[in-house]
Parts: sequence; C-alpha cells; structure tokens
Amino acid sequence: MNNLPTTMRAVGYRKSLPVSDPESLVDTEVPVPAPGPRDLLVRVEAIALNPVDYKIRQNVDPGGETKILGWDAAGTVVAVGTDVELFSVGDEVYYAGALDRPGANSRHHAVDERIVARKPATLSFAEAAALPLTALTAWEGLFERLGLRTGALEQTGALLVTAASGGVGSMVAQLARALTSLTVIGTASRQESADFARRMGAAHIVNHHQPLAPQLSEVAPGGLDFVFSTAGTDRNLAAYADSLRPFGRIVAIDDFDALPIGVLKAKSISFHWEFMYTRSMFQTPDQAQQHHILTQIARLVDQGTLTTTATRDLGPVNAANLREAHRLQESGTAIGKTTLTGFED
Repeated sequence: MNNLPTTMRAVGYRKSLPVSDPESLVDTEVPVPAPGPRDLLVRVEAIALNPVDYKIRQNVDPGGETKILGWDAAGTVVAVGTDVELFSVGDEVYYAGALDRPGANSRHHAVDERIVARKPATLSFAEAAALPLTALTAWEGLFERLGLRTGALEQTGALLVTAASGGVGSMVAQLARALTSLTVIGTASRQESADFARRMGAAHIVNHHQPLAPQLSEVAPGGLDFVFSTAGTDRNLAAYADSLRPFGRIVAIDDFDALPIGVLKAKSISFHWEFMYTRSMFQTPDQAQQHHILTQIARLVDQGTLTTTATRDLGPVNAANLREAHRLQESGTAIGKTTLTGFED
C-alpha cells in the first residue's frame, strides 16, 4: 500500500430515495480499503450499470450509513494480498465483484482475485467494464444451468431470449450464436432494440408486448428447446410451456413473488435459477470458475468473436452522472450497457 492515498472519492447513498432526489446518490470520501489475503486492490478506471444497482438502492436502506454500490468494473491492480497467485501490480483487469462487499463506485476497490480476469486487450476500460456481470450470467445460464456445450456446433434447436437488447440478453445472443448452432429468437418491442438484438445474434425477433405463443409458433414451428428468461418469467411461463418441446429447459434471472410451475409438468420441462453472485456469496469451492469464464470471454473478444455491449458513456464517476445512469436503468428503455469512465481527481 506504499504511495497510495489513505482516502478516496466514492459515490454512495445513506437512505433509499427516488433517483430524482439529489440525496439518492451522493459524492463522498471514504478510506481506501486494505486488501485481504486473496484480494486485489484495483484502481477503478470505468464502471457499468446493471438493474441490481438501482434495485438495491431502492430496497436496501443503509440506515444513515454510507453504502457504496456498483459491481461491473475495470481498472489496474495497484496492490495485492499476501496469498494472491493470479495477478501482479500493473495488471489491467475486469470483474463483476461480490454482492456482500462494498461496490466499485469508488476510486479504489478490493476484490477477490478468484472472480477477476485480465481485461480484453482490444477494449478500453469502459468497453471492458460493460461485460463481466452480464457475460458471467449468460455463460453460467447457458452452459451450466441449461447444460449446453461450448463449441458443440452439432447441437441444434431453438433458444428464446427475452429482452434480447438488454445487458444479459445481448450477451446470451452473442454466446449462443458464437458457440452453438442454436437458432436464437429474441424479444424486443421497439425498432432500435430489435435492431440491436439482431446485431448481437438474434435470428428472429418477437414482440414481448404481444402474446408470445402465436409469434413463436411462426418463427419456431417445431417448438423451442430452451428459454433464457431475463424478464417477465411469471407472466410468460404459460407461453413458455406451450412453446417448449417435451423435456425443454428454462433458466430465469428475474424477480417475482410466485410462479405456477405446475404448467411445466406435462412436458417434463425443467426450471433453473441463475444468480451470478452465488459463488462469491457462499464462497463455493469452485469460486475461481468465474476467473476462468471471464478469461475465456476476454479471449473471445480479442479474437473478434464477441463484442462489447457498451452503448453509452456518461462521463466520470460522480453522483450526478450516476443518478442519470440509475434513471436510465429504471426507465426500462436502456439498450446494451451504460458506462462511466474515470474519476475527477
């Protein structure tokens, strides 16, 4: 920690407030964290926004204490813990962090090396910061929960991806197109979101504001084999059950109060949850799998197989810019990923 400052700029919140309130996110100064034995201390150069950011701000009241959000990040390693094996000072890295530790909306950030990878060499920090959370969610959902095989180009069928222009949906479409022979069907409701989903890998687009089953019977007359549900799982489950072939599989990442899974029984359809934070939250023995996944993602990006989903950068990390980023996320109209680059030192 030699030559590092003892305090740093950060953006946090002390009370759950509407994003229109200037106090919903505030600039603050906090101590620079000391890295634990397996931690990297990263100088954060860029961050990206996800729905988890505003959902926690809305629903988790810190009771007057300063809570720092932000999980997607890219930056440079400036210090390492005593037991770090994978990285050295000076490495440029990217990662999605852990839900139960302070977030990355700060100049310096401590993160376990096992969930970090070297950033794609061909991307800027902002372009790289757009990828980790959604890439991990997409990869784990496709290849661990749904049981697809990477590079198994003989594995054909149809995959439905809801909100295919969103952060996760656009990564699911890219990975499925690049590493499988599945026909990717995306949902979108606006022309600009439909166009983006097609660029990401969707062969067909259906409108999620209209009944899904009739549209799916047109583009996939043989039925679906897989569904990656990023939104609307509870209201769309009956349509999924109708459109999936026997022994089909669903993976979901969204939140809802109840789910009538009985509609899946007749076709022996399996339902899976994907939560990217499970490994870090429960310190699972295979926690380093996220390091390996992100390393593969970086390799695919540098090969030109995958592309960043960053679509808009709002400037440096400060409270005003983060409030605007939260507002965009809450609007439900964001395409791809919104990033912020650098700090005003």
